[in-house]
Amino acid sequence: MKRILALLLVAVFMAQSIEAQAAPTVASVQREIDRLRTLAAEKYEAANEATLKIKALQREKGVLQQREEVIKKELSTVSKVLAKIAISEYQGSGFGKSFELLFSSDPTKYLTDVSVLDSVSRGYSKQLREYAATKQRVQATQLVLGDRTALLLVEQKRLNQQVTQAKSALAKAEKLLNSLAKADRERLLREETDRENKILIASKGYAASYKGDNTRGSIALKFALQQIGDIYVWAAAGPTRWDCSGLTMRAFQAAGVSLPHSSRIQIKYGKPISYSSLKPGDLLFFGKPISHVSIYMGGGKMVQAPRPGKKVEVVPLTKMFGRKPFVGATRL
Repeated sequence: MKRILALLLVAVFMAQSIEAQAAPTVASVQREIDRLRTLAAEKYEAANEATLKIKALQREKGVLQQREEVIKKELSTVSKVLAKIAISEYQGSGFGKSFELLFSSDPTKYLTDVSVLDSVSRGYSKQLREYAATKQRVQATQLVLGDRTALLLVEQKRLNQQVTQAKSALAKAEKLLNSLAKADRERLLREETDRENKILIASKGYAASYKGDNTRGSIALKFALQQIGDIYVWAAAGPTRWDCSGLTMRAFQAAGVSLPHSSRIQIKYGKPISYSSLKPGDLLFFGKPISHVSIYMGGGKMVQAPRPGKKVEVVPLTKMFGRKPFVGATRL
């Protein structure tokens, strides 16, 4: 009996031990929530790039459609002229078959036939060539339009995927937070609030101490520092909500520089700068592929709108921003 009781006690102890090991600690949950929120920010930056590509393709498609309509009208006009010629000349010259061939799917081949051209007067030859050239322009425009439409569908699908993945990461973070016991959840939220308040107080101090000058980079930096404490929201570009590339875009807009709302595209603007040559106002890029951009403040600090759950802040600059490596800097 004593042996059985001892075995039961051991089993209960082992079960409690296993349960204790399996239960996530507040610190581990915080790390995983931070990771998931950072992942969401990465997906949102990819979505920003896709959004810009979609807008560009839509503009191009619109121009192509307008061009197609214009050329079609030109083609209709030329066709009517040729039809009148064909009708008037058919009885006497036998041009009917020639004009029938002209309206085939390959007018260029038809017009290069010397025997056919010889049978048509110079005046008609000019009109025939005009028709052929116009028809080719319509066909070429339709091909390009089809290509752009296909690309547009690809980018729209990519955008939807990135947004879905970002929302999924945030949902997992929320579910993980809710999995904690009430006391642990409250402790985590309290510690997170205390941590963010310390960053906010320090960030405001750095912002107040910055003087700068009238260079573009300095003007942009001053604008960004004025947004300290504003919350991160994907695709937001002010006046009180920002994502990383939305903040840098508006900051440099204040300095008279136009940038796209995408960190992956912003790196293509300006002059590349080495890590050792950084000056206040330089743009800093992180991630492979690029998924974050901030502005160098000087003194080993940078201002940024980092990710969901955080605010515009000033933090130390390192060659690794979380798991994202520093990949380049530019000066505008």
